Amino acid sequence: MDDASRHAAIVDLLKSGSRAGVVPFVELVRAALYAPGLGYYVTERARVGRRAEADFTTAAEVGPVFGELVAAAAESLVGDLSGHALVEVGAEPGQSHFSSVASRFGAHLTFRVGEAVAMPPRAVLVANELLDAQPFHRYLRTEGRWVELGVRTDSRELEVVPLDVPSTPASAAFIATLPDAEEGWILDAPLEAEELLRSLLEGGWCGAAVFLDYGRTVAQCLESSPAGTARAYRRHRMSGEILEGLGSQDLTSHVLWDRLEPVMRAAGFSEVKVDRQEAFFVLKAGHAMERLAASGGPEVTGALRALTHPAHYGFKFQVLHGVRRA
Repeated sequence: MDDASRHAAIVDLLKSGSRAGVVPFVELVRAALYAPGLGYYVTERARVGRRAEADFTTAAEVGPVFGELVAAAAESLVGDLSGHALVEVGAEPGQSHFSSVASRFGAHLTFRVGEAVAMPPRAVLVANELLDAQPFHRYLRTEGRWVELGVRTDSRELEVVPLDVPSTPASAAFIATLPDAEEGWILDAPLEAEELLRSLLEGGWCGAAVFLDYGRTVAQCLESSPAGTARAYRRHRMSGEILEGLGSQDLTSHVLWDRLEPVMRAAGFSEVKVDRQEAFFVLKAGHAMERLAASGGPEVTGALRALTHPAHYGFKFQVLHGVRRA
């Protein structure tokens, strides 16, 4: 199926589920990412990597050094790794960044984006850019209040419009928490990332959870992102054209860390914190960084720099982490 046909099929799907020709914005994002047989994350394609045909790169693309640092950080959090399974959620096909460290864990389980996750009793859960891959709601500050946005599907072109009422009780509750903002400000909120986090942490398993992603607090979004944080990625180019090429490009927004930290605490996790990626690795895996820097060649040094330097992944990405004791 070519890109135009995929886009048209997703629009038809949205039309079939619309009310008065309008769907909540989050439904458009969900269909674009996860519609069976059509969505960006459920079709086989080159999504991640430095290849020209891929759409974006992640910290995991630096190779085994990423796995080495994550394993060292996990050891700092839980101690002996042999009694814990490494559970990687959101893994892309063919990725092997944990191949050199998997034997340190009791087991290594991998789950693709969107797959049901079965957590063992003792685990280190690691998710790299999983939370930002969830559908997001979009809100507009207008006439002194916040309204949720939707998309009109019965016109010639997709058109963003305000909804008369919030799409769900959770959306209404979120709006009630929002502070005042300037007229016309847009806020993107991946509320479904919160639900995903709750589901991953349920069941009473013990160990550590490590989520590497990019995000801000609500306050930070309302200070520096008047047009919202949503964007599209395709062929390593970022775009604000998020209503185009549905199913053929990644749609994402910043996660809201101040919404996610309380979810971890409510699930019984302690030592919950959001660190810049560089700080997380320095504090939790500093000894491994020193060992790798001393023994590795230019390729290893370059990987360390990519993961920790502020100009690369070190500042742009953050890490939400915590532990739950037995």
